[in-house]
Amino acid sequence: MNRVSVVCCPDYSDTEKAIAEALELLGGLDNIIHPGDSVLLKPNIIAAASPENAVTTHPSVVASMCKFVLQAGGRPVVGDGAGISRPGATSKALKVSGIEEAARKAGAKVVNFETSGFTLVDVPDPLQFRKLYIANPVLEADVVISLPKLKTHELTYYTGAVKNFFGTLPLKCRKETHLLGKRDLFGEAVADLYSVVRPSFAVMDGVIGMEGNGPSHGKPVNSGVILASQDCVSLDIVAAEMIGFDPLKIPTTAGAMKKGFGNQCPVVVGTPLKEVKMKFKPSSGGVSTAPSFLTRNLGKYYKIYPRINRRKCTHCGACYLNCSPHAIERLEDGSFKINEEKCILCYCCRELCPSNAVEIKKSLLARLLTEKDNLSRKT
Repeated sequence: MNRVSVVCCPDYSDTEKAIAEALELLGGLDNIIHPGDSVLLKPNIIAAASPENAVTTHPSVVASMCKFVLQAGGRPVVGDGAGISRPGATSKALKVSGIEEAARKAGAKVVNFETSGFTLVDVPDPLQFRKLYIANPVLEADVVISLPKLKTHELTYYTGAVKNFFGTLPLKCRKETHLLGKRDLFGEAVADLYSVVRPSFAVMDGVIGMEGNGPSHGKPVNSGVILASQDCVSLDIVAAEMIGFDPLKIPTTAGAMKKGFGNQCPVVVGTPLKEVKMKFKPSSGGVSTAPSFLTRNLGKYYKIYPRINRRKCTHCGACYLNCSPHAIERLEDGSFKINEEKCILCYCCRELCPSNAVEIKKSLLARLLTEKDNLSRKT
C-alpha cells in the first residue's frame, strides 16, 4: 500500500531537517537513486515571483533535495518551463524565484525547458492524447522527482505533485489541453502526461501554501508541513484532504486513478493527518458543474465571465499571448478585451497576469451555484 510521509515544518529554516525526516520515514532515496543517475528535480516555477509570494516552490526545498540527491550518488538537474508565452519568461522566473541560484549553489545543473527542446512520444492507454511533446531533460533523466507547491487552483481546485508536470509540455500543447474546455477532460489529459513521465518520487513544499485564487494570485498561508511519497497521486490525495478538499473530486487525481495510478487510501506515516489539517479557502473563480442544458437555458441569468480591470492592466500582453481560444482581443488604444462568446473559462489569462488585472464576474445565480460546488467538493 502506498505511503505518504507528513512532517511538521514551521518555517523554511527547518526545511532540510524536515525533508530528511520525511525521506527517512519512507526508507530514503537509496532504493530509488543509483550512483551516477541523472535525477531531474521538477519544482513549480509557473511565473517570475519571489519566494515570499508562495507562487513557486521555495528555493530551500530545491537546495535541500539537491543535497540529498548528491548524497545518494545522483547527479541533480533542476528544470521547468514557465507558463507565460514570452521569450525569456522561464529564465526570468528561475532567477526571481531564487531557484536557479539555490540549485547552482547546491551543486545542481539548471535547465530551461523553454530552450532545451521537446520530443514527441507515444502515450500508453491514452484518455485524451495519443502523443505528447515532452521536455527533453525529463526524457533523458534516469529518475524524475516532483517538487510541487501546496496551492489551490481555479481550474483543478488543487494543484500538487501530478499537475506539477504540466510544465514539461511546450506552451502550444498546454493551450491544446486547455481547449478541451472541461475540468474532467483536462484532468485526463494531465493523467496522460503523467503516464509518460512516470516520476519516482515527490516532495511537497507545504511550509507556506497558497489558498484562494491560486495558483498565482492567492493568499500565502502557513500550513507548516513537508509531504513526501514514492507515488505522486497518493501524495495529492493526502494533501488535498489535509486542506479540506475531497481528494477524489480533484480532476487530475481522478484522471490519474482512471489510468490505474495511486491508491484511494494511502497510509500516512509521521505526523498524523488530523494534527495538520486546516481549511484552505477555495478559488473565487470556479465553474458550476450544473448540467450544461440547464445553464444554457438559463441564458443571461447564469453567467460567468472574466473581465480585464483596465486600472490594473499594464498592457503587457500576457493574457493575449496565452489565450488558448484566442478570445482576447487587442484594441486600437493598446488595451485588451475578452470576447465572452469565445472564452472557455480556462483561467489562463487570470493565472498568468502579473498584475492580477483579470477579474471573474458572475451573475447572482452563477454565484449561488458555484458556491454550492465549492461546498460539495470539500470533505
